[in-house]
Amino acid sequence: MKDKAAGGKKPSSEKTVASGFVKKRPASAGPTAGAGEAIAKVTPARWAAFEILKLVGEGKGHSDELLHSSRLEGLSPEDRNLTTALVLGVLRWQIALDARIRPLLQRPEQSLAEPVAIALRLGAFQLLHMDRIPAHAALSESVELCRAAGEPHAAGMVNAILRKVAGSPKAGVKLHESTAAFAERLGHPLWMVERWVKEYGRAAALKICEADQREPAEGGMFAESGGDWPQMDDGSRLVAEIAAASMPGAGRVWDCCAAPGGKTLVLARRLGVAEILASDVSAKRLAQMEARLRRYSYAERVRLEVADAVDARGVEGSFDLILCDAPCSGTGTMAGNPEIRHRLNVEEFARQAVRQKAILEGALKRLAPYGRLVYSTCSLEPEECERVVESLRGVRRVSVEDLIAELGEQGIFLSGVDLGSAIKDGALRTLPGVQDGDGFYAVVLERD
Repeated sequence: MKDKAAGGKKPSSEKTVASGFVKKRPASAGPTAGAGEAIAKVTPARWAAFEILKLVGEGKGHSDELLHSSRLEGLSPEDRNLTTALVLGVLRWQIALDARIRPLLQRPEQSLAEPVAIALRLGAFQLLHMDRIPAHAALSESVELCRAAGEPHAAGMVNAILRKVAGSPKAGVKLHESTAAFAERLGHPLWMVERWVKEYGRAAALKICEADQREPAEGGMFAESGGDWPQMDDGSRLVAEIAAASMPGAGRVWDCCAAPGGKTLVLARRLGVAEILASDVSAKRLAQMEARLRRYSYAERVRLEVADAVDARGVEGSFDLILCDAPCSGTGTMAGNPEIRHRLNVEEFARQAVRQKAILEGALKRLAPYGRLVYSTCSLEPEECERVVESLRGVRRVSVEDLIAELGEQGIFLSGVDLGSAIKDGALRTLPGVQDGDGFYAVVLERD
């Protein structure tokens, strides 16, 4: 938890606690004598959550990967669920939690050691957002986490702060709330929310923030699910369904940024006679995708190739249909990937756009005459979506409106699903909270 006024730095040889400065224990000294006893007092779920949050904060892994790693082996199903809820919950609410904790410190302008900050966040999250967790358990185990992490000097401060959090009323919503106020209350960086207000309006930006704070909902918009359909989010499937509907008689199909494979499976399921090539620049991700595809008999004819869509080496011939779901910032998926908001900066969008344009131009070179290409991202940012497409020459847009109407007439969607509000300038633009599911952009392109 860092304060901008302090420049995000702490003294090189001291750590700040509520009562002042104390000497930092040298790393060479190893764990404190009570660390082992403290670990024994922490439940496996909370200890796993603490370690994962520490790794995420250090940039040593993403929450989704770590929550499906060997770190959770040996945990009971109940403990796995609690670990997941703690990790994702703290990441979703971190900005709001820090804002709640900071004024309670004796020196709010100073930064805390990261293990101490994580222990405080874990405790505060449980106290404020998990009604079934006894307050004494959340408080006492957060104190033990400090000791277990080699920060015993901060145990008293953590205990005092969390007692204040437990005893204070929950923050309400003001009748007239500024953008800064609802961004902080809903755990989002102000710069990010201000961009959404400018692009989509205040009401939509507020709905996006609220949707990001909820766990992804079960169910969905599609009439067919389960069985031999791949498990995937509705936004990704909608993009794949639009692609398949845009060229139902396609002979050759290329999914040029295919991993993890859900969209490829939808294309294979819908386009029963097409020859399908699925490629990805990452050999590791493609190997994982291959294992996934083996579970579906209709994916047997899908050919896999490690290839960068920018130059498409190893990819031969032209294609009637190309799906280009480009790597992006992922700002439309923060309900399921909450740490995105903590590692992004505004410069990232321009950097992504350079790569996306190169991928898209490389894919277009393989598009057959009269063929169609679907460009998509799970980003809410214009730099990665509309502006990438606007920079192209020699292509025209095909409105998705008729394609979505056709999918509805075919009974693809559940009764009552209306995507009319998600069509903007002939392209698909879904917003979390405004429409169901994640935020996606998709446009259908055809050679001029």
